[in-house]
Amino acid sequence: MSKTKATLILGTLVVTAFGTLVPRATIAAPAAKPDAEAALTKLKEGNTRYVGGKSTVLRIDPARRELTATSGQHPVATILGCADARVPPEIVFDQKFANLFVIRVAGNVTGISEVASAEFGVHYLGTPLVVVLGHSSCGAVKAAVDKTPLEGKLPKLIEMITPAVENAHAANPKLTGAAFTEAAVEENVRYQMSTLLKQSDLIRKANSAGKIKVVGAIRDIMTGKIRWL
Repeated sequence: MSKTKATLILGTLVVTAFGTLVPRATIAAPAAKPDAEAALTKLKEGNTRYVGGKSTVLRIDPARRELTATSGQHPVATILGCADARVPPEIVFDQKFANLFVIRVAGNVTGISEVASAEFGVHYLGTPLVVVLGHSSCGAVKAAVDKTPLEGKLPKLIEMITPAVENAHAANPKLTGAAFTEAAVEENVRYQMSTLLKQSDLIRKANSAGKIKVVGAIRDIMTGKIRWL
């Protein structure tokens, strides 16, 4: 049999990425969900693989697609990240299809829909880890720093980042230019984490009880490396 680049379903057999046949039953259902620390370690290890050019996850995986369609989604983490096209969480963390419950919005802000989505991930999907993921050179944060005139509904979104910029000014009065913008990026992650916990009773109570962990992270868009806050 010739090799194939994807895993294919053939009746009760599966053709793996290496062209070998294995029984469908060996495509196991999701294992028990890890706790917050184990989930965090899983993401850290995935990012290390990604940065080193050693990603292991198939981007086309029909067998897993079929499995998740029949057995449901069992993500190990909820990711609230920026909509920037250069920060795709599944690739950045080298995670399988359906391993992450991803919420993406410009500036990784915590509006009502984002908070509600995070609550769904925590309360109904049981993710033990919530990651607020920002990134270097964030255009939304820079617009808030520069007070850039914007069209449409964008000014409303920038208003959700402005308090973080003000906090960054208070903490870094001598910083200017790109260095200040990066300080504001970090402060925005911390601010959105705080806002998420303030706005969501479900997430705050789960966090206080030690059932989940809420962490912040920033991706360097040049190196791909995640810096954990």
